[in-house]
Amino acid sequence: MSRFLYSFAQIALLATAFAIVSVAWAGEYFEGDGAAIRGHDPVAYFKDGKPAKGSAEHRFEHRGSTFLFASKANRDAFAAEPDKYAPQYGGFCAFGTAGGYKAAVDPAAFSVVNGKLYLNYNRDVQKQWLADVPGFVSKADRQWPAVSRQTKVIE
Repeated sequence: MSRFLYSFAQIALLATAFAIVSVAWAGEYFEGDGAAIRGHDPVAYFKDGKPAKGSAEHRFEHRGSTFLFASKANRDAFAAEPDKYAPQYGGFCAFGTAGGYKAAVDPAAFSVVNGKLYLNYNRDVQKQWLADVPGFVSKADRQWPAVSRQTKVIE
């Protein structure tokens, strides 16, 4: 009987571990704090020029990731053209992607350049990014296919 309970406990532990992994990597975008862009509205960066916290009331699933929005209008705009508003490089730090690695982001460290949203790890990294946006975009575009397959994320 105790051997059966031990095996059952192992199976339950493994099932729990797989469930956690599948939730953490459910979609194509970095989902810090349970949603893409740490719960911030991607459309607000374009419309308002600043980050705005989204609401679970206005949510939209895109490529397996949850995006939250400050308003129904923003959610509807995103739903109509998600690739227009979604952050580049899966919502990971653009500067990190240019360097060949995945890093988490601070929603306040962002730039919209040529109609695309780029996020950075923090404001210090953002300053480095802003020093040569075209150069870093070129590097990140080349690196993203390999970086996108990485599982390690610098928090």
